[in-house]
Amino acid sequence: MGSHFNNQNGTTYGDNEKWLRARETIMDTIILADWLSARLDRTAAEPVYRQMLEGMQEAILTSQLAPGTKLPSSRTLATDLGIARNTVLHVYDQLTAEGYVTSTTGSGTYVADTAPRAGGGVKKAKVEETQPQCAISRRGERLIAQAGVSPKQWGAFMPGVPDVAEFPARTWSRLQARLWKRASPDLLTYAPGGGYRPLRRALSDYLRVARSVKCQPDQIIITTGIHQSVDLAVRLLTDFGDRAWVEDPCYWGVRSVLQSSGLTLVPIPVDEEGLNPNARDMADPPRIALVTPSHQYPLGMVMSLARRRALLEFARQHKVWIIEDDYDSEFRYGSRPLSSLQGLDDAGQVIYVGSLGKMLYPGLRMGYMVVPEPLVETFRTGVAELYREGQLMQQAVLTEFILDGHLTTHVRRMRGLYGERRELLINAIRARFGETLAVRGDEAGLHFVLELPRFVDDRAVASAALAAGVVTRPLVNYFMDRETALRGLMLGYACVPNDDIAPNFAKLADVIERALMPLQVAHA
Repeated sequence: MGSHFNNQNGTTYGDNEKWLRARETIMDTIILADWLSARLDRTAAEPVYRQMLEGMQEAILTSQLAPGTKLPSSRTLATDLGIARNTVLHVYDQLTAEGYVTSTTGSGTYVADTAPRAGGGVKKAKVEETQPQCAISRRGERLIAQAGVSPKQWGAFMPGVPDVAEFPARTWSRLQARLWKRASPDLLTYAPGGGYRPLRRALSDYLRVARSVKCQPDQIIITTGIHQSVDLAVRLLTDFGDRAWVEDPCYWGVRSVLQSSGLTLVPIPVDEEGLNPNARDMADPPRIALVTPSHQYPLGMVMSLARRRALLEFARQHKVWIIEDDYDSEFRYGSRPLSSLQGLDDAGQVIYVGSLGKMLYPGLRMGYMVVPEPLVETFRTGVAELYREGQLMQQAVLTEFILDGHLTTHVRRMRGLYGERRELLINAIRARFGETLAVRGDEAGLHFVLELPRFVDDRAVASAALAAGVVTRPLVNYFMDRETALRGLMLGYACVPNDDIAPNFAKLADVIERALMPLQVAHA
């Protein structure tokens, strides 16, 4: 179509020749009709109405139909195009509604002036002379550059993933069908602040017994998982630039949440007793501290009682909020699950967060947080205001699942199954490497760490393993201080069928052995 229309006689009406002449002049109907006829494909699946509308929108936005152009009447254009007048009327009405044209009774329909104004304090600028339109913020760039999410979320040896194939889907489906048969409108609307109260009551009973959490139903806030729980706590309890302690290493997901919230992250190293701040760290208290005391992620140690008491006293004295991430403590092998840090808190400084995805299935996207009583109304209002929660029907199904005893039965069964798989994987490691490579953090959870010598590039090993069909995560990615970072591989065993563990580890072992060749040569 170019920058102007040509009429049938070949006469060109460019901008310099004033082909529009004046606002009141009627554009040559044949010009517009011919142009539209050439664009309309009457055999296409897309309706003629839509083709015509999009064509005229494009012509107006590119100034091929200049502001002030008077359009032909709907009757005339319909006749020239050989289409129903109602089709043209619908197109004109839509163009008017979206601001492309203006229509005045008795005067006609004119192309509107849609060009951005330079006035009002807004300076026009050439987009190509500034940053590209697709450019993201610096905060977004950091998030994407440091993202730890994997394109593959299942299979050997993906850490942190339960065996969803073992989930009692028939039981869940039966409970769900029963609730849908008598579906109450209350279950089909937005969730009240905090979530479905019967579920909060069931969870408070469960947490008091299983995790020694001190709570009442009103203190529980239902969320979509640990990410949202941490995000809500950060939004309500911190300001931009506040300091946040994070264990080093730590889970990349919550680290990303904290960084994206504008907090200043302070990596605190861990040792065999857990979080280990030094005197300089203690001299500058943070606003918030995120810890995994019952099963440090990813290394697996348990925070000692002395460290727990010291952290709680420090939080009480300096008004530090502690977020206790208790992500998988139900799965402990050889001993009962440990008591929570929150159960020792007498000052109301601990916010306890957990996820039901590890116990049931990740796609459920349901978690919870236990907040101190003075914060209950604040958090109930905050979760409703920020996220407009729903999923009440799923919450009701989960309530029935818990009350009927299916949750404890399922967790007990999966603890036994995961324990078997843990042993099979450790045996495969010992059969191939003996005691050369240490296993740590295997007392609980859904993964453990296979340590590698410091000269080994664990990211390269993980990449080569993925090419061989095995998923693992390099330990170095979980450290903020890369200079002191350990090298190793995160091996998840929960979602790997028993018979698949040995053959898949054989593939991984081949990759590891190639990376260990310098060590083998040195010992030769």
